[in-house]
Amino acid sequence: MNTKGNIMETPLELAFHNIEPSDDIKALVAEKVRHLETFYNGITSCHVFIRAPHNSQQKGGLYEVTIEVRVPGDELVVRYNQNDAPAHEHMPVALRDAFAAMTRKIKRWKDKASGDVKVHDGPLQGRVVEVHHDAGYGQIIATDQRLVYFHKNSVVDGSFRNLQPRDTVELVVQTEESEIGPQASTVRKISPMKHDPKARPAQ
Repeated sequence: MNTKGNIMETPLELAFHNIEPSDDIKALVAEKVRHLETFYNGITSCHVFIRAPHNSQQKGGLYEVTIEVRVPGDELVVRYNQNDAPAHEHMPVALRDAFAAMTRKIKRWKDKASGDVKVHDGPLQGRVVEVHHDAGYGQIIATDQRLVYFHKNSVVDGSFRNLQPRDTVELVVQTEESEIGPQASTVRKISPMKHDPKARPAQ
């Protein structure tokens, strides 16, 4: 979990159009972002854009909410516009529905990022979700659902340059967690089928 008590750790950018910012709105959005953090602890930033009806005093205008969430190697976007629901005349309802949609999207992305890497009795495995060859580091979603940082020096056989997103790897995580979170001491690229329980031994 990426939250400590009621502290939101994800950097948040909040923008408004046709509406005056208020502490109540900011607090509500911050609460929603904290809720997202409980589903995935690797969110790197969140941008929320709220657009009120041109004349917010006129009945029938609907709020529009756009949420952009950055995760390793991807950006998830939810846009709720005027065609979504009459209940979006009320901002809390529009925010609720938009963040509910983002929660579902994060869950789907998390499942996809872990892909077909299976939990097994052998060494810990994971799938590369982000790799920066020039900067010399990357991140792995492990089979235990941890987001693990790795440095190029931790990749055995000098094969860091050959690693690509969605590659399956075997890894060893350092016992003591660093300031940036779990960190791998050893990373080795393997075949996705190496520990496939459905694989049959050669005859």
